[in-house]
Amino acid sequence: MTETTRAVIADGAGGPEVLRVTEIPRPVPGPGQLLIEVHAAGINRPDVMQRQGNYPPPPGATDVFGLELAGVVAGIGEGVEGFAIGDRVMGLVHSGAYADWALLDAPIAIPVPDGMSMAEAGAVPETFFTVWSNVFERAALQPGETLLIHGGTSGIGTTAILLAKALGSTVIVTAGSDEKCAAAQALGADHAINYRTQDFVAETRALTDGRGPDVILDMVGGPYMQRNIELLAADGRIAQIAFQQGSKAELDLLPLLMKRGTLTASTLRARPVEMKARLARALTEHVVPLLASGAVRPPVDSTFPLADVAKAHARMDSSAHVGKIVLLMKPEA
Repeated sequence: MTETTRAVIADGAGGPEVLRVTEIPRPVPGPGQLLIEVHAAGINRPDVMQRQGNYPPPPGATDVFGLELAGVVAGIGEGVEGFAIGDRVMGLVHSGAYADWALLDAPIAIPVPDGMSMAEAGAVPETFFTVWSNVFERAALQPGETLLIHGGTSGIGTTAILLAKALGSTVIVTAGSDEKCAAAQALGADHAINYRTQDFVAETRALTDGRGPDVILDMVGGPYMQRNIELLAADGRIAQIAFQQGSKAELDLLPLLMKRGTLTASTLRARPVEMKARLARALTEHVVPLLASGAVRPPVDSTFPLADVAKAHARMDSSAHVGKIVLLMKPEA
């Protein structure tokens, strides 16, 4: 008799109500893979886009939702070394994390530090991989520089605050309410700008003595793109990771030229295993020690049992969350 696993799929494109928990065959690890008994899985904006029909899994990947997980190694595929049954790990998957059992490419698995809950670990991979890749590698944020984060209380935003502050930078964020601004500052942001009541360009210029930020992390796009270019410091870098207000805009790039600025953009999901493995090694070296010491802890906004996945997505849709929303497959996670 084939063993099964609970898993979340969508009955068409739409709101949270299209998500459904079903039973599918339990996956079997192939060469280079780990079978993970999943304890927790973070919810991310790309999951919402997939649910809406705008971000399908890569070719060959499962239709089961979820890009990140934390759990226990329960099976080891051929050729895998360095892992044992029972190891606590977290990692990125192309899809399939919203399930009791999932496959994880061994090179992308990262050890969960002692003392870190599985709920916290489930909130790490997607945002930490994204922030490390875009802010610290592609945009090369340095200690002493200033980082402007749009969407400062999102999963990406809170992760960027924590890492940038831990590594010695000044952090300015934008957020959509005074309450969210206060939450961002409680996490360590030096300054927070309510973009609904304040002009983030004018406020950031004032906070930087007219110089502008060295690095801007933007997931908004649309009308923000030109304003980011105008605001950027000389020799500054813009890291574009999403386009929540659209990917098209009429841009005057002359200010970018005059400032010797850099505009870099990337996405994570479709990257090959080798590229993600390199990022996993960087996180293991530079970030896991921060997690282990408690210097950095991913803020978990809320947790939901797998059966309440639609409620979890409704929470994401509300944009009321601060930090990560996490699904729990094990109540003790």
